[in-house]
Amino acid sequence: MKKIINGKLYDTDTAKAIAGKEENYGRNDFRTFCETLYKKKTDEYFLAGKGGPLTKYVDNCNGLKGFGEAIIPLTTKEAKSWVETNLPAEAYIDLFGEPEE
Repeated sequence: MKKIINGKLYDTDTAKAIAGKEENYGRNDFRTFCETLYKKKTDEYFLAGKGGPLTKYVDNCNGLKGFGEAIIPLTTKEAKSWVETNLPAEAYIDLFGEPEE
């Protein structure tokens, strides 16, 4: 998936996938989504995700809500927060090092 946001290219083919999360409630469940955290060569982060009409990836077309996909740029702080919220502590330490106590 490729997207240009604020004049910057975000490309899942050239960035490195570093972590992912999936909430699978079944093929036809509107809450199902998956997202992957990527790191660009420029050390910028972004999420690439797909999901149903009851997720942040909803696609609106002529007033109808459906499954969609998106790329969401993240600051380093936001990427750390996403990992902290969605993955085990070991994943955070592997990606960003051990935080201060």
